[in-house]
Amino acid sequence: MAFMKQGSKSEPFRREGQTWVCTTGLPSDVTVEVGEISFFLHKFPLLSRSGLLKKLIAESSNEDGPSCVLQLHDVPGGATTFEDITSFCYGVKIEITSLNVVSLRCAAEYLQMTEEYGEGNLVAQTETFLNEIFSNWRDSIKALETCEEVQPFAEDLHIVSRCIDSLAMKACSDPNLFSWPVAARNCKQNQADNRALLNGISTDTRSSQSDDWWFYDVSLLSLPLYKRLITAIEAKGMKSDVVAASLIYYLRRFLPLMNRQSSFTDKGHATIPSTSEADQRALLEEIVELIPNKRGVTSSKNLLRLLRTAMILSASPSCRENLERRVGAQLDQAELVDLLIPNMGYSMETLYDIDCIQRILDHFMSIYQPASVAASPCIIEQGALIAGADALTPMTMVANLLDGYLAEVASDTNMSLAKFQALAIAIPDYTRPLDDGVYHAIDVYLKIHPWLTDSEREQLCRLMNCQKLSLEASTHAAQNERLPLRVIVQVLFFEQLRLRTSISGWFFVSDNLENGHQHSGNVLPNDDPCQRDTAEGNENLRERLLELEKECSSIRSELQKLTKTKKSWSILPKRFGFRKKSESSNSSDMKTPTSTTNGKPDHGNG
Repeated sequence: MAFMKQGSKSEPFRREGQTWVCTTGLPSDVTVEVGEISFFLHKFPLLSRSGLLKKLIAESSNEDGPSCVLQLHDVPGGATTFEDITSFCYGVKIEITSLNVVSLRCAAEYLQMTEEYGEGNLVAQTETFLNEIFSNWRDSIKALETCEEVQPFAEDLHIVSRCIDSLAMKACSDPNLFSWPVAARNCKQNQADNRALLNGISTDTRSSQSDDWWFYDVSLLSLPLYKRLITAIEAKGMKSDVVAASLIYYLRRFLPLMNRQSSFTDKGHATIPSTSEADQRALLEEIVELIPNKRGVTSSKNLLRLLRTAMILSASPSCRENLERRVGAQLDQAELVDLLIPNMGYSMETLYDIDCIQRILDHFMSIYQPASVAASPCIIEQGALIAGADALTPMTMVANLLDGYLAEVASDTNMSLAKFQALAIAIPDYTRPLDDGVYHAIDVYLKIHPWLTDSEREQLCRLMNCQKLSLEASTHAAQNERLPLRVIVQVLFFEQLRLRTSISGWFFVSDNLENGHQHSGNVLPNDDPCQRDTAEGNENLRERLLELEKECSSIRSELQKLTKTKKSWSILPKRFGFRKKSESSNSSDMKTPTSTTNGKPDHGNG
């Protein structure tokens, strides 16, 4: 969009080094200095259009005679804008665009080029043009960008605020309804987004412009202008998640660290921009403060990347604490790979930042842990336990996430037992339907830390509840030479109890089925195929259950003999289908547990 001021077609000026000379042939009677450029001009064209120049020429003529020198070093836009001003005063055609209208408007105001000094003066023409570009998204963006060059003058004339209000209104509206020109990121995208319009309304059932259509354009603005614009957009009712997405987009343009993966396996490193680390840190801290403080408006992945970037850039403690608190509020939405934040501390005690995750877990528990928790029963059926736990609750999801994190950090040889235990108990045991994940993490830790003493191994194994191991995990644990012998015996003991309870339940169901069929036998014909099939199935089931009961009794007898001879220990795994890997345990350590505390085996005497 451009506006032409019509005048003479010949060009009456030429540039000679640091001077600007009028070529009309008339001698110059006024010199205007703007910065390092000197303009050799004539008084009449200038004073007929500008009130300020008329005043300065009058004052200077009284002192210096017919020729005078004026200094206008403060004119908005500098020498470039004053060239257009001079051309306008001489009646030469000038082009007003979205890139120069702000500086021309400010310079016209500064030079007092109002209607008092000629009809259709520059103030009126630039103001009319501004009102026209405010209805166009692309031109409004360009005009707002140029406001920074003449910021004080543009603020006094309310150009910045008017431009921001216009852009905020458009960003909150559907551009397809009004066919606003939107700056495309590339030609292919622009062609793809040009849908056919019917009566000014897009006929495409899909949104040809998604909610992020304005992200790229506003990211071209400087941080002060961007902050004002995004605040205005939010105030006009833009959804919080869209505002947050725009803030993340803006950060990613200037902080390459935001585009890296959080793990050590990342191979793609973005080019570090020329922006200093201090500027990047200041940018990060300001943007974090602008992100809406609502759960879910920003993904946990982006929050954790922000936190990792804040650590690398040594952001303020308040900024990092803010991010840790936000991550903790929605930790159930995080992924394991994003939690693996490298340790940025000077000590580098551990490979990953364990203390940071501990604080995040504490924030999470302060929100989600109920005031009182009922104690779990001592013996729990595996099926009933899984069915009774809601796998989608935030605490259960975080428990599963933590178990995976424990398995990852357990492979770090510098991971202390105290920190490992503190992490494991951060989430209560009742949130885990099964303790398979805890067992896996313990197994990894024992494998990487073979120097642990017997008491330390016993202490570590207290983190898991042997009652809550699946059949697969129990099978593995019963053969695991890294576990203390006492734990292996407990695993076998609870498997025997679970088997016994299952057998009792099957007998109860079988008896009820048999009694029911006997009661209905008076009604149904004896040769009913369904009845015969049911009777045969019950008989087969009873025979199988009898075999399981005998096996259970045999296992119980062997457990009772376990403390008397080593030979019994060699027989016991065979009953479970295991092969003995070693014979290194003392029989005095193999006592069958007989009591539990809060639903967990009592290891206090180990």
